[in-house]
Amino acid sequence: MKKTSIIVLALLVGGSLSACGKSQTTPSATPAATASPSATTSPSATTSGGAGGVGGGTTTASGDAQTVFKANCVACHGANLEGGVGPNLQKIGGKLSKDQIMATVTNGKGAMPSFKGTLSAGDISSLATWLADKK
Repeated sequence: MKKTSIIVLALLVGGSLSACGKSQTTPSATPAATASPSATTSPSATTSGGAGGVGGGTTTASGDAQTVFKANCVACHGANLEGGVGPNLQKIGGKLSKDQIMATVTNGKGAMPSFKGTLSAGDISSLATWLADKK
């Protein structure tokens, strides 16, 4: 009985951790969004920042940071940033700077996977700014 419980627990933890690495990219693009590299799926989603943006002069709005979080981070950090498999992020901005958060999201840390190839630099920056405001 004890051996079965340990195996079931190991499978549950393994399944939960594997969910952290899975990311859901943006929904399928509309024809207008694929017609031009400068087109966006939502006019309010981005603002033109000239050279201020990290990847091509476009920065993501804070509303989009929440969308990025919901699509990529909720499985481990919870819908209300309360934590679960990953740590609680409700007051992460009081512990880590925006740059430290960006480094963690970009490169991963411990059981957290890297999102460097999954999220754009602008999305990572926006997400880090949004999380750094959580104090």
